[in-house]
Amino acid sequence: MNNLINSITSLKAELNKLPELSGEQKEKIWKKFRLEWNYNSNHIEGNTLTYGQTELLLFFDKATGEKDMREYEEMKAHDVAIKFVQDEANNKQKPLTENFIRELNEIILVRPFYKEAQTIDGQNTRRLIETGQYKKFPNSVRLQNGEMFHYAKPEEVAAKMEELVNWYNNENELSPEDLAAYLHYRFVRIHPFDDGNGRVARLLMNYVLLKHNLPPVIIKSADKANYLLALNKADT
Repeated sequence: MNNLINSITSLKAELNKLPELSGEQKEKIWKKFRLEWNYNSNHIEGNTLTYGQTELLLFFDKATGEKDMREYEEMKAHDVAIKFVQDEANNKQKPLTENFIRELNEIILVRPFYKEAQTIDGQNTRRLIETGQYKKFPNSVRLQNGEMFHYAKPEEVAAKMEELVNWYNNENELSPEDLAAYLHYRFVRIHPFDDGNGRVARLLMNYVLLKHNLPPVIIKSADKANYLLALNKADT
């Protein structure tokens, strides 16, 4: 962990030494961030658009291939969410709110839809996913060791989200990168929505970094196993 912290500190120092970028250079770099962020965050969650298809969709408004319409819609919606995060982060005095978090979920999920699910006793069912609404049913995940991890119960979500937002807005001792990591992790532990929690967690993580004038972190879909392992280790 100390090596990681030292590496981050060194990289931040190098970044601060770089000359001011021109407007054109900033635009080019941000375009690359947008492409990588949209592609990888959605790909982690199962979106099957290729890198090239994502680029054509976002920058040329062209849908290629025979993918499910929802995959195109959610990719474009996630790009809208990134702009929303960027705008919120630019307002340095504005606190984090539950309403902002719920709006992010509403944006990325586009519209209500039905999704395959399982009941508590393991029976297959279909469940209506409501955008921007806290979950009404329990959710859980099977860890790499085979154990089931249960997130916050539906009746706990409102209180836990209020606690999370209050903690963030009053935290003034952590470094920006630590704050971003903790916010991501604590949000994931709650898993307040029926769908879209991973994407919202990564949007919130980068909201913190952008608010502190740091570049966003792109978690590559190819590194998904290590990403999940890090979250599992954090549980212990």
